[in-house]
Amino acid sequence: MSKPTVLTVLGTRPEAIKMAPVIGALAADPDIRHCLVITAQHRELLDDVLELFDLRPDHDLDLMQARQSLVHGDTTTTFISALAAFYGRIPVGHVEAGLRTSSIAAPYPEEFNRRVADLVAEHCYCPTPGAARNITAAGQSSGQVFITGNTALDAVRLVYDPQYRFGDKALAAFAKHGGPKLLITAHRRESWGQPLISICNGLIAALGDNPQARACFCWHPNPEVRETAGPLLSGHPQVLLVEPPRYDVSVNLMAASDLILSDSGGIQEEVTLLKRFVLVLRAETERPEAVEAGFARVVGTEEAAIREAVAEVLPRCVAGELPTDAASPFGDGRAAERIHQAVRFALGLEGSPPDDYGPAG
Repeated sequence: MSKPTVLTVLGTRPEAIKMAPVIGALAADPDIRHCLVITAQHRELLDDVLELFDLRPDHDLDLMQARQSLVHGDTTTTFISALAAFYGRIPVGHVEAGLRTSSIAAPYPEEFNRRVADLVAEHCYCPTPGAARNITAAGQSSGQVFITGNTALDAVRLVYDPQYRFGDKALAAFAKHGGPKLLITAHRRESWGQPLISICNGLIAALGDNPQARACFCWHPNPEVRETAGPLLSGHPQVLLVEPPRYDVSVNLMAASDLILSDSGGIQEEVTLLKRFVLVLRAETERPEAVEAGFARVVGTEEAAIREAVAEVLPRCVAGELPTDAASPFGDGRAAERIHQAVRFALGLEGSPPDDYGPAG
């Protein structure tokens, strides 16, 4: 009897990071034939993660083009793969299901993409009880719903090292800086243009208020980001502009920082395990659990709001008052194990589904 096949499809750096622990579990299962397909929606950024976690694609569609206009965003690959599987009547399991904002257009196009993936999925692997409620309360999936925790925490556990040493001299100097250290990422499509200008100006103003502070801005390779942020931040004596670090470097860079400013969804999850605080550079977050647990605050993109928020929280972060001592609301770092068991259950290889991960509250 032939083994059942599980096909994993990913295209972006965040997807590869979060799926690496799941892929490792599936690939090691002697009862399953695992096949990895990449679209290369992010080319160079994706390749770095594949190398770090020793992921070897069975098929590389290599779809990336310069200034591409068709595919973009962290979950477009998920949407297209889920749609193709639905047309082919192939069961879909959606990892990180149930995230929601109040508008289908924000973040764009990710909110639309994940809603469609949830709609067609036979298995929804939700990171939190709140995400599961988003699906069941609205009847947005006819499939089974599992609360697994978020695989982002599994990935952080694999690469975080309290004794980490940075090979890059500039990053090593930043990590050893005796004053306050801010880490910034900003790349979302809805932030392009004036919002990103406001973010950069807010950072510059905050640094002016804190002359001993240093900022490391990890700027995305997207030309829209670079053409906006470059003229504003290049040459600033308190700002270090760096290429997006490899994931293990990025995680340990967060751990070495006092305060993080970011529009990234993944960072909102990762800080809860690293015990860091993030100012969310967006109008709304689909990860309200991070805010409720005291690890994040949504501040938007206005210059004045960013400056005021940094003035308030940076001293508290340096003093160790933020974040709270709360446990991560996104799981215990065993999400991949639960997803693996759920897949085996769906294939008839396991007698029972996994126990839900359900943090208090």
